Amino acid sequence: MDPDAVKSTLSNLAFGNVMAAAARDYQKEIVAKEKAQAASASHDEVDLDELLDDPELEKLHAERIAALKKEVEKREVLKRQGHGEYREITEGDFLGEVTGSEKVICHFYHREFYRCKIMDKHLKTLAPVYLGTKFIKLDAENAPFFVTKLGIKTLPCVILFKKGIAVDRLVGFQDLGSKDDFSTRALENILKMKGIIDEKKEDEDDEDDETDMSMNRRIRSSTAQDSDSE
Repeated sequence: MDPDAVKSTLSNLAFGNVMAAAARDYQKEIVAKEKAQAASASHDEVDLDELLDDPELEKLHAERIAALKKEVEKREVLKRQGHGEYREITEGDFLGEVTGSEKVICHFYHREFYRCKIMDKHLKTLAPVYLGTKFIKLDAENAPFFVTKLGIKTLPCVILFKKGIAVDRLVGFQDLGSKDDFSTRALENILKMKGIIDEKKEDEDDEDDETDMSMNRRIRSSTAQDSDSE
């Protein structure tokens, strides 16, 4: 046999052995990873079971549910009082509206004034966002008694009430740079600064509610899977 051919054959055999060994090592590594992942998943399931049986977690969950229920009931009461929307009232409604809620924003307007329409647009946007405050408007021409009583000279005039007492006001656009193109956020920040709307928006509460609902669904789903496996 040709010495070169023999040498080539032996070299090929050695290379084949190396590749086979490498393939075996790679396969072992894959199997080890799969076992580690399976063990990790099993550990997670055990941890979840332990959490579901944790009395402290159950207590916290019950407290959160109770708080959410109380918040929902509070919102329903506020909505029945006229919160959550920007409404027009009459002079006869005025006293009952401003004394019937803890925080009230009342816009005295003139239907033909352009700036009153601008203020209307922004207040209408904020009303459903800040449920804790009542947003109303009153045609100044049809409310001469309260216009005089409150010393209203310039329109738009937004008066802020706390527990039935007028505590502050926005006259025209003086606090808004005296410009017509101010943003809703600019008005929102001023109302926050004056303490007539809360720092936390209602849509953030909704996000918290959605988070809790999502957590509840995950727990119920996991519990159902455990029951099926049994």
